[in-house]
Amino acid sequence: MLVEEIMNTSVIALQPSHTIKDAVKIMKEHKIRHLPITDNHNKLVGLITERDLKNALPSSLLKNIDQSIYEQTLETVMISQPIVGHPLDFIEEVALILYEHRIGCMPIVSGGQLVGIITGTDLLYTYIEITGATKPSSQIEIRVCDKIGTLHEIARIFTNHHASILSMLVYPDTQDEKQKILSIRVTIMNPLSIIDDLRKEGFDVLWPNMPGINRQ
Repeated sequence: MLVEEIMNTSVIALQPSHTIKDAVKIMKEHKIRHLPITDNHNKLVGLITERDLKNALPSSLLKNIDQSIYEQTLETVMISQPIVGHPLDFIEEVALILYEHRIGCMPIVSGGQLVGIITGTDLLYTYIEITGATKPSSQIEIRVCDKIGTLHEIARIFTNHHASILSMLVYPDTQDEKQKILSIRVTIMNPLSIIDDLRKEGFDVLWPNMPGINRQ
């Protein structure tokens, strides 16, 4: 999946000449935590985050606060060289960059122009949608040997039960590097008959581990 498929294109941006007061007001009104900073030609020149504002402003516990701080321009506190992405980047790459750099958003630039923004929240929701968790379904986790043909055998069982697969994630088994864990979400609310056939075929079903169902 590409960034352009999930990025927010209705980007609220300010200019370097705007003040900290302006940024605080916009963030509160629109319930956002990141504001790209652009010039008069929509070229990205910086980024201001909620954390940057908190670091720039005095503690709310102080009795006497110098209100002139709120009149500082954003160019004095903004991140002047933010990490940016492109609409054709893969979301997996963007997610890795956000994680490695401990940042919460990435402005998206194309042709020198700000065209969108993507946040950690956007990526999290996209992951949830990809897994099919927002749709009526059941999740089955199976421990399998890492060998050719395993997926075909499992898919055959699901096909026999007329159960469509919404998503399938494969991740390592922490207990045995020669095995994998398959996390499969299917469009069926009662998967007990599928689980029964999986176990009859010798597959180790980890979830659901229903009371009263003996493991093979």
